[in-house]
Amino acid sequence: QVLLVESGGGLVQAGGSLRLSCTASERTFGALRVAWFRQAPGKEREFVSVINWTGSLILYSDSVKGRFTISRDKMKNMVFLQMNNLKPEDTGHYYCAAHKAYAGRSADGYDYWGQGTQVTVSS
Repeated sequence: QVLLVESGGGLVQAGGSLRLSCTASERTFGALRVAWFRQAPGKEREFVSVINWTGSLILYSDSVKGRFTISRDKMKNMVFLQMNNLKPEDTGHYYCAAHKAYAGRSADGYDYWGQGTQVTVSS
């Protein structure tokens, strides 16, 4: 069982930035494909971005492309989501998810999930 822990959420004004972090309980985290999802109240969980171990595979949702950047630090066993030019519609609970092989946009494809971190963007 891989335990994921997110951090870095908070309250920010529109146009501001936040950097989310995801770390894991195991060193094998580095071999996993790691994604970020978000969920706003009353809405379904939405894919944000995913990265593989080497960084050769990176995907973004259209809604965040050009504003968000996913990256990973292999030495620190962490994955980051740099969020710039935040908009009120980016508000939601952000989750880190991981899988050995799956790196798609469906939440059902991921085996491991964190508890999430709240991001609130005020207008």
